[in-house]
Amino acid sequence: MRQMDRRTFVSGAVAGLAAASARGALGAGERLGVAVIGVNGMGHSHVRTLAARSDVRVVALCDVDQGVLARAAKTVKDATGQEPALVGDFRRLLDDPRLQAVVVATPHHWHCPIALRAIAAGKDVYLEKPASHVFREGRLLVEAAKKHGRIVEHGTQMRSSEVTARAGQLLSSGVIGKVKMAKALNLQRHRPRRPAPDAPPPAGVDYDLWLGPAPQRGFNPNRFHGYWNWYRDYGNGDLGGDGIHDLDLARWGLGVTTHPVSITAHGSTIDLVGEREFPDNMVVTFQYDEGKVLIYEDRGWTPYGQYGFDSSNVFYGTEGFMVFSRRGYFQVHLGPKEEKGPSMRGETGHPDHLVNFLDCVRSRKRPAAPAEVAHLSCALVHLGEIAYRVGRVLKFDRDTEKVLGDPEADGLLTKPYRAPWGLPEPPSVSGP
Repeated sequence: MRQMDRRTFVSGAVAGLAAASARGALGAGERLGVAVIGVNGMGHSHVRTLAARSDVRVVALCDVDQGVLARAAKTVKDATGQEPALVGDFRRLLDDPRLQAVVVATPHHWHCPIALRAIAAGKDVYLEKPASHVFREGRLLVEAAKKHGRIVEHGTQMRSSEVTARAGQLLSSGVIGKVKMAKALNLQRHRPRRPAPDAPPPAGVDYDLWLGPAPQRGFNPNRFHGYWNWYRDYGNGDLGGDGIHDLDLARWGLGVTTHPVSITAHGSTIDLVGEREFPDNMVVTFQYDEGKVLIYEDRGWTPYGQYGFDSSNVFYGTEGFMVFSRRGYFQVHLGPKEEKGPSMRGETGHPDHLVNFLDCVRSRKRPAAPAEVAHLSCALVHLGEIAYRVGRVLKFDRDTEKVLGDPEADGLLTKPYRAPWGLPEPPSVSGP
């Protein structure tokens, strides 16, 4: 199963990159109508990528912050000479016949509420990571994509890197033997903010819509641009904000296509001082029925990485190991003397991953990171966070997607939603 999955990914990724490259060079075919929802940060990067393409028309931009929206509009006009429609409420886009696809790059708590509504409206969706804010949303995303026949691409861009494709070929060939363990490392120094009093929302910001499904509360500058990810109402901390990239690649390298059955987690605060709802270090261990183990290590207080990178993976096999980084690098080490084997340095997959999405919107082929893949990887974020919060080992039924014998932990697989932003139930609820 592992080799088949990797080979399918490798051939699809290489073909997709070639097709996307050719299509971009020729500018052939009718232009795709695309809107970007959430145009700050990574969203603005996607705006630049889309505006530079001759096969895409940026029909609309959407954001609750009028200042952010104006900046993105200028980016499009400078690149294309055209002025996209500017909207504050994404619901105004759902029935627009000019749109074939939307890119969602909002805070995490808005990802699935927007994506599910866009899918139901017939739009293909590029969904920034993590695809889900809580575990249950991932299953809803999978079922919605199936029901409506929509392309959903998760924003884990190394899935579209030639470095990843080559590493997958080597792992499938057995270069390090049977892969039994993977370790994901996310290592950097964060800078927590001091507590700040509540204040009026900035001019031009629809704060009630920014909150959306999150609990009602007064505006606080720490819970807005640049820092919202450190609060559970809106984000997932480092585990889901940045660590999802490394978790996704660790699961890919380990070759598992199911949920883990046992999860343990430890975290604490040992150095950083400031306001945040997540620890500054975490170690999470995921045990799989296949006799494989995935370990996630997070150090948010060190100004140095490991193996020369702030984010990396190590795949441990019976004959050697591979160091792999989403910064575009891998190195194989073989035998008891750790002799160096094949290696590569290259691109990180961004913006090729967005190009892969555009190609699949046209061809209706399976994207590099579809909804099913997103759910399996994001599940590691949510299960790790739940294990940390309850302080117990989780026993997980991967078929029913329930925590066994622990009602408190099982209840954390979902969350309440502020009206009117409740999520629709899927047409059926089946396991992965």
